[in-house]
Amino acid sequence: MTTNDNHIYVIFGASGDLTKRKLVPAIYSLFVQKLLPEKFILLGSSRTHFSSDEFRDKMKSAIEEFKEIEDDSRIDEFVKKIFYTPITFDDAASYKNLKETLTKFRSDYNMGGNTIFYLSTPPSLYGTIPKNLAAVGLNKQDDGWKRLIIEKPFGYDLESAIKLKDQLLQDWTEKQIFRIDHYLGKETVQNLLVTRFSNGIFEPLWNRNYINHIEITSAEQIGVEKRGGYYESSGALRDMVQNHLLQVVGLTAMESPSSLEPSAIRNEILKVFQSLRPIKKEQVKEVAIRGQYVSSKIKGEYIPGYREEEGVKKDSMTETYAALKFYIDNWRWGGVPFYIRTGKRLPTRVTEVVIHFKETPHFLFSQNEIDQANNQLIIRIQPNEGILLKFGMKTPGAGFDVQNVNMDFLYSDLSNQRIPSAYERLLFDTMKGDSTLFARTEEVLEAWKFLTPVLESWHNGNNIPLFGYPAGTWGPENADDLVEGKNIWRCASKNLANDGVYCEL
Repeated sequence: MTTNDNHIYVIFGASGDLTKRKLVPAIYSLFVQKLLPEKFILLGSSRTHFSSDEFRDKMKSAIEEFKEIEDDSRIDEFVKKIFYTPITFDDAASYKNLKETLTKFRSDYNMGGNTIFYLSTPPSLYGTIPKNLAAVGLNKQDDGWKRLIIEKPFGYDLESAIKLKDQLLQDWTEKQIFRIDHYLGKETVQNLLVTRFSNGIFEPLWNRNYINHIEITSAEQIGVEKRGGYYESSGALRDMVQNHLLQVVGLTAMESPSSLEPSAIRNEILKVFQSLRPIKKEQVKEVAIRGQYVSSKIKGEYIPGYREEEGVKKDSMTETYAALKFYIDNWRWGGVPFYIRTGKRLPTRVTEVVIHFKETPHFLFSQNEIDQANNQLIIRIQPNEGILLKFGMKTPGAGFDVQNVNMDFLYSDLSNQRIPSAYERLLFDTMKGDSTLFARTEEVLEAWKFLTPVLESWHNGNNIPLFGYPAGTWGPENADDLVEGKNIWRCASKNLANDGVYCEL
């Protein structure tokens, strides 16, 4: 970064958990690596009343507890760059005070007007804060750039997303808005582009001629914890599929961009979303499965069901598991089914993309056919980021017995390379103005449009069942019916419930 990028980073909702656990530790990591500009101020702002000294003490403790880089020698130096000012989010006078505070910083530290506003707040404020910032001119770029960072979710459905889009674009340009999705900051997600477009052994095979189907799994071992109230109004489809997992689909299925410019990459992702085959309401029952975890015992411990969680209705119909089957109607992917599944209280925590290649046209080793799986390329996004290739190999000895073997790469094996956290990477990109890994308005709206028939059908009932599944299993058995032919979900049968075992992913 150059001195032209000197700026003030304002975090709204600075007293919250995200700021403490992720945002400030990530910015400290950038500071230690000398990636922050020479003149930099971090200004926290929320309803809670702190002095700047009190806020510094809290952030110092947060860095010590959650630091992402093994160097705490510069914490005292860093916290001197941190300040705090309280704000009432729906009070116009508060924004005048904020503007005066920013103007004073710029004068005292001889800084330009470059400013980033990060909304680490409830979604209900995503329209309020930007409007009030604009009312006092804090969106204007005549004295330096202004950027707005918005956390998910962007809207509750298509209608609310369009309304929020219209609100924001009254005062802010599309280039100023960064919709952050921490999944896209993960190293393996970004490496999808490199894996596909820099390797001659993969790119020629990345199409309907050689790929049988693609499976994307995002599993969590935990339940809703103490977020039952939030989750009741969200559910798995809104919480995970609409943003995180469809963005992964976009990167997996996109065509080669003309360049690595943000607009070129995001144009190709948008084309994927525009090519998603619409789901008709009468098809929802056949292509979408919803489930909700119920109580079970795991290793002798009682695990409560979703309806027993704090803040959850006793007759809740909110899904904690969602699985979808869909198609991308374009030249590359015509006829290839895509499968997504996500859920809570599954056997393990993992997010991965599995490319299932077609079987060979003539299988010579029929005696082992039952054990012979098709080749798979597994891109692990978390927790053990890396790439796994599964293929057949002759078992040593006489005959042609075949066994499946793994060619495995873990990012952690690069012992001389530090892997930045997702937030560290994405916050740095906001400082550079690089929007490559941030969703554009059109992408968000296309995602909502695609899922609307499912959301509406589930909301209205339409005789669509909500399947129960014991905590510690891979979700409702009915989800297996989505997968065509003799194929099954990867590791679908390995469960933790009733003291079972789970697949080592």
